[in-house]
Amino acid sequence: MRVMGVDPGLTRCGISMVESGSGRRVTALAVDVVRTPPDMDLAQRLMGVADAAELWMDRHKPDAVAIERVFSQHNVRTAMATAQAGGVIALAAARRGIPVHFHTPSQVKAAVTGNGSADKAQVTAMVTKILGLAVAPKPADAADALALAICHCWRAPMIDRIAKAEALAAAQRRMYEERLAQQRKAVTR
Repeated sequence: MRVMGVDPGLTRCGISMVESGSGRRVTALAVDVVRTPPDMDLAQRLMGVADAAELWMDRHKPDAVAIERVFSQHNVRTAMATAQAGGVIALAAARRGIPVHFHTPSQVKAAVTGNGSADKAQVTAMVTKILGLAVAPKPADAADALALAICHCWRAPMIDRIAKAEALAAAQRRMYEERLAQQRKAVTR
């Protein structure tokens, strides 16, 4: 599976592409950080982020896009900018029919380091080790984008099993409700 990992942001937006192999093996294909100047118009900054993401999607053909979910931040303005950047990337993926999955920072940290409260240095160190990189990815946005892609590669099978189980449970519930309705009709006749 090929996964595009995105650490959304307006000033710096980390974008990565990884490919999963057998077991927990993952390979980094590309990583970059898209930058937009803070003094640029917001719409132009969002377009810059979207254009870069679309170029990556068209070039690398990911099977899924993993975006960090904006959970909560003390600075509302920063949270809004982060959510807007993630939103334009999710829209670009949806237009291409690419499934989008959102992961919280603690889910990513737990998947990559085993500790949902890991700091950025721990995440970067584990990303470097997991991918067998000679040099740690910099800046932190690049490492975070790789961590998101790794997280999704490792969580995707579980997410798929849960979705299938929920679909099966919903189908069984519908069949049960149909049988009940038929029994009620038979009793009232």
